[in-house]
Amino acid sequence: MHKNFLKLYILLIFFGCKDNSKSVNANIDQVDTNVSEKVVQTSEWIKLFDGSSLDYWRGYLKDDMPDEWVIEDGVLVFTPSEDGGKNIITKDKFKNFKLSLEWKISKGGNSGIFWGVYEDEKYSEAYHTGPEIQILDNAQHPDAKINPKFHQAGSLYDLVQPQHDVCKPAGEWNLCELEVNHKTNKGSVVLNGTKIASFPLSGSEWEELIKHSKFKDWEGFGEHHIGHIGLQDHGDKVWFRNIKIKRL
Repeated sequence: MHKNFLKLYILLIFFGCKDNSKSVNANIDQVDTNVSEKVVQTSEWIKLFDGSSLDYWRGYLKDDMPDEWVIEDGVLVFTPSEDGGKNIITKDKFKNFKLSLEWKISKGGNSGIFWGVYEDEKYSEAYHTGPEIQILDNAQHPDAKINPKFHQAGSLYDLVQPQHDVCKPAGEWNLCELEVNHKTNKGSVVLNGTKIASFPLSGSEWEELIKHSKFKDWEGFGEHHIGHIGLQDHGDKVWFRNIKIKRL
């Protein structure tokens, strides 16, 4: 009787351990599933600049990066040289997207963010084809005082003025979010959490904007729905960080 009881006790321990093993494995599987779901949820954003690499960028009409653009303490810094024209573009092209980045400008400085850049030798500058979201020191640069405020920070340059001036002073970071969606024919700019500009991307309204701007006779300007994202050399020091993009 004692031996039978001992055998039964050993069997109970064995099967109990086996069941616990299944339970542990099930929990591990559940954890792995949750992690993979999080990866999928966050992988929509593409880090165009993460503070350590310029692999997603090159010079306009170049195969490499101009020396004027460097990484310092995790920040992309442009320091102008005498040559000028050292604009950079993404290696990839984008059509419908949301772009998020932070920028800060030097005192009295000027720069810009392009999209829809069409690269061709006949266009010597990225802004010949790519519309621009203005980067500016609103407090110090004279362009910010012109009315309509087509050249103020956050404007669609020379086309649509911002509805609000929420730009931070020179030397401070500004968060800019640009959305371009040709499926809805809508573009918008959010600066420091405030929506400051919206605009069409094609059609009669877009053509009317072009007609009353400096671009009215520019061949190819704003015509390419698929193109590169660009950052401008306007001869002033400018900083960028946390550059990411999501295709829509």
